[in-house]
Amino acid sequence: MQETGVRNGAYGADKFGLTDLKAVHWNLTAPTLYEHAIANGEASIVEGGALSAFTGHHTGRSPKDKHTVVDDLTENSLWWDGNRKMSKDNFANILADFRAHVKGKTLFAQDLYGGADPAYRIKVRVYTEYAWHSLFIRQLLIRPEMAEIASFVPDMTIIDLPSFRPDAKRHGGREGSDTQVSIDFTNKIVLICGSSYAGEIKKSVFTTLNFYLPAQNVVPMHCSANVSKEGESALFFGLSGTGKTTLSADPHRILIGDDETGWGPNGIFNFEGGCYAKTIKLSKEAEPMIWDATNRFGAVLENVVYDQYTRVPDYDDGSKTENTRSAYPLDFIPNASRSGRAGHPKNIIFLTADAYGVMPPVAKLTPEQAMYHFLSGYTAKVAGTEKGLVGVEPEFSTCFGAPFLPRHPSVYADLLRDYINKHNVDVWLVNSGWTGGKYGEGRRMPIKATRTLVTSALNGSLKNADFRTDPYFGFSVPTSVPGVEPHLLNPIKTWKDKAEFDKTARLLVGMFQKNFAKFEKHVTADVKAAAPEVRIAAE
Repeated sequence: MQETGVRNGAYGADKFGLTDLKAVHWNLTAPTLYEHAIANGEASIVEGGALSAFTGHHTGRSPKDKHTVVDDLTENSLWWDGNRKMSKDNFANILADFRAHVKGKTLFAQDLYGGADPAYRIKVRVYTEYAWHSLFIRQLLIRPEMAEIASFVPDMTIIDLPSFRPDAKRHGGREGSDTQVSIDFTNKIVLICGSSYAGEIKKSVFTTLNFYLPAQNVVPMHCSANVSKEGESALFFGLSGTGKTTLSADPHRILIGDDETGWGPNGIFNFEGGCYAKTIKLSKEAEPMIWDATNRFGAVLENVVYDQYTRVPDYDDGSKTENTRSAYPLDFIPNASRSGRAGHPKNIIFLTADAYGVMPPVAKLTPEQAMYHFLSGYTAKVAGTEKGLVGVEPEFSTCFGAPFLPRHPSVYADLLRDYINKHNVDVWLVNSGWTGGKYGEGRRMPIKATRTLVTSALNGSLKNADFRTDPYFGFSVPTSVPGVEPHLLNPIKTWKDKAEFDKTARLLVGMFQKNFAKFEKHVTADVKAAAPEVRIAAE
C-alpha cells in the first residue's frame, strides 16, 4: 500500500479495519489535493483560483437518510421524534460492507479537531474517496500543528464514500434511497454514502458534539459568533438564508465562526476552523470579505456555475441549486479570530427571514420570549429555494437546527436559558426577510437597515430607544432608530392593504401557536405565556 503525507505511523488505516487499500494520502495540503482532484476528474480550477466541484443530484443534506444506532447509550437519551433508528446489526453490516468496498481503492485522510476550546474538542479522522472532499473538510475543521499529527489518535472516525450504494434491508436505511448517513455514538463512527454533497461531513461532527457536550455543561449551538475589539461577543442564530454568515462577517468586529459555536464555563468557542458561505447572488459590493475569501486559491466551490471558456464563476446562476456554497479557512477573513474563542456573549441575535412580511425588523425579547422563539426556530422558505416549493412556506426548525439535534430540544433550551440568565444577556429578534407585503408583493428588508439595527443592538444604544408592544407578537419594538426609516419599524405602515396585513399576521400567529404545542409540556408556565397572541380587535 502506498502512503504519502504526514501521519501517525503507529495508528494507521488498519487500526480501523481498512486493509488492502491501493493508497492512503494523509493530511495533504491544498496544492497537492488540487493536483489529485484535477487528475481524478473530480473538480476544476476557476478564475481567481478556487477549486470548483459539482455534487450531482444531491445539492444539499439528506436529513431523512440520517440514522442513529439504538443501543444502551442512546435508547433513552436520544430525541427519537427527531432522529431515525438503526439497529446494531444494520450498522455492523454497513461498516463491514464499507471495509470491503474500499479494498483496492485510494483514500484521502485528514486528522482534525472539532472545537477550538481544548477542554471540549474532539479529535476527528476523516477518510474520503474524493480529494476535493479532503480539502473541503481540511478547510472547515481545525487543523492541528504538524507536530501534533505524529501522535494523533482519533476519538471519532468518519468515512465518506459517494460510490457506495446502500441496501435498505441489509443496512437499515430508507427503501429506494441511494444515500445514507449512519451514526454510532457509542463507538464514535459516522458512515456517509451515496452523496457527493460535502456538507454531510461537517454536519456529522456538529451532530456528534451536540450529543456529547451538554453533559459537560456546554450548549452546542447552530449559530455564528463575533466579538468587538473591546471583547464583547455576540451570537447570531438563524436558518439558511437569514443572514447568519453575512451579518457576523462585520469589518468592525472579529469573526469567531460562521456556523457552529459552543458556550461553556470558559465562554464561547468555534467548533470549526473555516466558513461555509452561501454564494447565490454573492457580490463584491454587498459582501466584500466573503467575496475575497471565495475567489482565491484554497477555497472550495460547490455547484457554482462558471463559464466553460473563461472559467469565471456566475454567482447569480442558481440553475444547479440555490444552495451554492464556498468553503474556506477562517484565516481567509482578515479580521477572523486566530483562537476561535471569546468571553461570554453580551447579545444574542435570532435571525428570521419572514416571507410573510409581518414581523418587525427588530424586537427585544424577554428571557421567556427568548426561550419561546429559540424552541420555535422560525423562518420562512420561498419558491425557488427548494425543489417543488411554490409560494411561501413557514419553517419551524427547533433551536434553529433541528436536523442536528440528537437530544431533546429542551436539553439545549434549558442550558441556553441558564447561561442567558447567569450572564444577563440581551436577546433580539431580527427580521431580515420581507416588508411591505409578503414574498412576491413586498420587498426584502434593506440590508443597510438590518446592519444598522444589529450594530445598534451590539453597541448598546438600541436598549435606550423608546419601545412599543407589538399587538400580534407581544414583544418590544423600538419606535425610532437613527438611520432607519421610521415606517419600517412598524410593519403595518409598510403595507398598502392594512386588512390584508392583519389577516396575514393573525395567520402567522396561529402557525406559531400550533407549532409550539409539542413543546408545552417541556417548558414553564411563563415560557408558554410568552407565545404570540393577537392583542387587538379585528377591524
